[in-house]
Amino acid sequence: MSHSHSHAPGESHSHSHGPPQTPQTPQAITAPPPDPALQALIEADFRPVPLSLSDDKHNARCSAHGLEKCEPCDVDFVNLNRLSTLLANNPNLLCPPPAQIVTQKLTQMVTSTKDEGNTLFRSGAHLPALNRYTAAANFAVNRPPWENNNVMREELSTVLSNRAAAFAEAGDFVSALADADAVIQIRKPWSKGHFRKAKALVGLHRYHDAADAIRLGLANDPDNV
Repeated sequence: MSHSHSHAPGESHSHSHGPPQTPQTPQAITAPPPDPALQALIEADFRPVPLSLSDDKHNARCSAHGLEKCEPCDVDFVNLNRLSTLLANNPNLLCPPPAQIVTQKLTQMVTSTKDEGNTLFRSGAHLPALNRYTAAANFAVNRPPWENNNVMREELSTVLSNRAAAFAEAGDFVSALADADAVIQIRKPWSKGHFRKAKALVGLHRYHDAADAIRLGLANDPDNV
């Protein structure tokens, strides 16, 4: 049964009187059964590991020594703890987040810290510049694991290349060579890593090796002469 009536000048509505309608209960989503073959593979590799948790319950440690990476216990929770900390510090983060997401705040921190090092380097303050480049490198390697790896590789290789130059100017050619080799490992086609290596090798009086580094750099970037 229904009727209509006015509530105000020019306003009316209709409604029905009858048995109340029962609200519909949403259907529960049933998870598909596990694949028996996949489950067997998982169980075959499963090895219980005794662990303890940090005070904030975000990080795992070996129960015997309280270490997140422990050779005697054969455990390495470093990457797991890093992911756990990132998720705990970003409770509103979609999981998994969109693949194209890049943490702009971290990008700004890497860039500004590297630029501070560049300013110090140009003024001849090579040791303070080294500290800023090291800080920038630490920021770069702390990108969340789901971000595009190429962003981290480009940032880190640039910072380490600059730090290799600062080490060379400070007379620490061994450290300059180590950084240059790291740059080549991260970003092999980039000629600057090979040229940084050549400069470090010249400082170590390894002239034949320096010439080889130059040739390899030119092979990757023949226009850079």
